[in-house]
Parts: sequence; C-alpha cells; structure tokens
Amino acid sequence: MVPVEVLAPAAVIVGSLGVAGWVFTTWLRIRHGYPLENSWGKAVYPQKNEELVERIKLISQENAQLRAEIGSMKDRLAVVERIVTDESHQLNREIERLRGPAN
Repeated sequence: MVPVEVLAPAAVIVGSLGVAGWVFTTWLRIRHGYPLENSWGKAVYPQKNEELVERIKLISQENAQLRAEIGSMKDRLAVVERIVTDESHQLNREIERLRGPAN
C-alpha cells in the first residue's frame, strides 16, 4: 500500500498540471482565433447566426441615420449661433442684400 504522504502531493501536482494545461490550451485558442467550447464541445464564442448578423445590420443602419441627423443638427445650430451672436445691423444688412435692389 502507498502511504498518504506520497499520494497526496502527487495528486496535487497532477491536478495542478491539469489546470495549467487547460489554461494554456484556452490561451492558445484565443490567441489564434479558434472558437472556445463548453464542456459538451459546443462553441461558446463567437456565436454567429442569422439573427445576430441581421441585428448588426439594423444597428449599423440606425447608426448611419443618427449620424446624418446629428450632422444636420450641427448645421442648424451653427446658423442659430451666428444669428444670436450677430449684431442686429449686420443681420438687417444681410436681409436687405438678399432681397435685392429696391424697386
């Protein structure tokens, strides 16, 4: 029979090597872009399915629309700032210039 004093440290070493090996293989998979798997061999990350791809497309379209809206709002804000900071006589002069020569 093997004494417990010999068996316990050997079990700790074997267990530690197993955990270290698992961590190392997971690191290698992440580093090289392989999908991670759960205990049943099913891919955990990245999950790519039709619904996810469609959702990304919709979010990208919404993002583009919001960016366009923000651009137009910036333009309008610039006009409002110019009107507010302009002195009244300059604004009147510009309005009269746009009306054209007096008839």
